[in-house]
Amino acid sequence: MSQPSANPTYKLTYFNVKALAEPIRVLFAYGGIDYEDVRFQREEWPAIKPTMPMGQAPVLDVDGIRVHQSVSIARYIAKKVGLSGANDWESLLIDVAVDTVNDLRQKISIAQYEPDEAVKAKKFEVLKSETLPFYLEKLESIAKENNGYLALGKLTWADLYFVGLLDYLNFMIGFDLTTDRPNLKKVVDNVTAIESIKAWIAKRPETEC
Repeated sequence: MSQPSANPTYKLTYFNVKALAEPIRVLFAYGGIDYEDVRFQREEWPAIKPTMPMGQAPVLDVDGIRVHQSVSIARYIAKKVGLSGANDWESLLIDVAVDTVNDLRQKISIAQYEPDEAVKAKKFEVLKSETLPFYLEKLESIAKENNGYLALGKLTWADLYFVGLLDYLNFMIGFDLTTDRPNLKKVVDNVTAIESIKAWIAKRPETEC
């Protein structure tokens, strides 16, 4: 596979929702990087799916070279915009935070996308009584230790990843996960106060999740 150029063009393709693509869009916004934001409707997915690597989205085209895996794409853009670690240890701590948030997303998704309604209700019961309190307490503690950030006591791509996913997480669970979590709310405030991100939030398409 050929390498992209030093100043590549980017095209991000995903459903017309925030969800898994939004952390990438937020990172692009933070860095002021131009990209083509290609969105498709859910009814178009059966025709588009066979053209996707591994049959999944989002995908990023970098000078026409297509790659998948949303977290890997976000990590790649984070390096471009200066929000990755300064060394291997810092990068590890950021990755730990990102992977913890992603673990939470997966646990919520397992319940949300359960097709059997009776099983789904039971999964949500466990999610709300056990899983969410555990993860949110841990993440709140991490944010407190890091003064309103999720790693290194400063802004990293872990913060943008969390904030980018938050609307989707809240949509799936049915309430704001930062409620009564002042340090997680501070993470959100620290990210959304950034002018380039504030501008993106103001202009991005209105979607339910």
